[in-house]
Amino acid sequence: MTEQPPAMPAGVQPGRPPAGSRPGTRPVLSASAELRILLVEDDDADAILVEELLHDASLAVDLHRATTLDLAIEAVRAHDIDCILLDLGLPDSVGLSGVERLRALPDPPSLVVLTGHTGIDLGVQAVAAGADDYLVKGEVGGDLLGRSVRYAVQRRMSEAQQRALYRSEVRAAETARLERALLPTPLVRDDRISLMVGYVPGGNGLLGGDFYDAVERPDGTVLCVIGDVAGHGPDEAALGATLRTAWRTIVLSDTAPEQILPLLERVLIPERARPEVFVTLCQVVIGPDRSGADVYLAGHLAPLLLTGGTSAELPVTTRGRALGIPVQGAWTAQHVELATPWSLMLYTDGLVEATLASAEPPADHGVAWIGRRRRLGVDGLRDAVDAELGRPGEGLVERIFRRVRDLHGGPLEDDAALLVMGWGGPDRDAPGERTATLADFDERAR
Repeated sequence: MTEQPPAMPAGVQPGRPPAGSRPGTRPVLSASAELRILLVEDDDADAILVEELLHDASLAVDLHRATTLDLAIEAVRAHDIDCILLDLGLPDSVGLSGVERLRALPDPPSLVVLTGHTGIDLGVQAVAAGADDYLVKGEVGGDLLGRSVRYAVQRRMSEAQQRALYRSEVRAAETARLERALLPTPLVRDDRISLMVGYVPGGNGLLGGDFYDAVERPDGTVLCVIGDVAGHGPDEAALGATLRTAWRTIVLSDTAPEQILPLLERVLIPERARPEVFVTLCQVVIGPDRSGADVYLAGHLAPLLLTGGTSAELPVTTRGRALGIPVQGAWTAQHVELATPWSLMLYTDGLVEATLASAEPPADHGVAWIGRRRRLGVDGLRDAVDAELGRPGEGLVERIFRRVRDLHGGPLEDDAALLVMGWGGPDRDAPGERTATLADFDERAR
């Protein structure tokens, strides 16, 4: 069935389209672009005159007419009008009140005033009140009317682009501030420790509540953390930034590692926007001799141990509850010996929740399946990590992000963070690799 153009409100009359006009969607303004014009004029003779002038101007026009200002406002609210041609003498509006009412509408279209007064004072006042141009009836020809309409529409388009650019710049500045808080420069002085960190925003491109950090204390102990605030959005991002800053502050105050998570939960509870918000977290404490790690899990995934070109999940059996969950339970460290050389990979669940296109799932499929897609899971992530460990070169974190994204078939649904810390041994004098990745692969492709 052929799509019909939207009906205009009662009393708003469709005019005779000038020669050369064509129906269809409105493209970006060009010399041949069709413009949807609303003529607000109660005098039939003047309306016919304007219609003929538009015809003479060779404009591609979808012309409609309203006989009162109220009907014009109704039409603007209901339809995508490019330009209004406004008579200043209407039954329900005289003088500049019509200009002011139309300009008060949200995102108003361009506006050209038609006046019968030959003096310039009223026209100048109309422009000062918000009109884009004014023309005197009886002194305007088709070419002048056509140029005035085109310039008015182009001016409004340019203003809209400038507003959009400004909003984009503001959002970018806000995002940059959150990035600095969520994704800091780690404070690890020992240059023999490799430290690679990275973050990928979810499908909507906005920062979520994932955060990470690493700090070396004066005695050589290195503490690192990765966390994930439940939910996604500005509140979660702000809370993640607050918790990351609080964690670093607590660590720098030489608080005992076993007291850090209880203190962090005391920060979380009054700062969260809703009582159901919780945080999963993994904290790792590496001793000065780098021979072992104390791992604290608060409802979080255990780190992966990367050795010999393969990955394995650390055998951590002591798991505590997520921060903010109102149940009894503390967080106890589990010590894991580390054979040199070693690397630990801390990550958030945005990676393991990536999904793979697959055949029809089995009848007894469980949480590992979402519709006809299978979750990547920890085993799938390990396969992806192993594939990248087998490839030479730097940029391990970015390569892991890219491989998981390719397996998923596009941007990840949830944001994801990675922290890889490594130690080559006391005899290795070469500095470790230090990288930081904030990857938005769709933006990079463009």
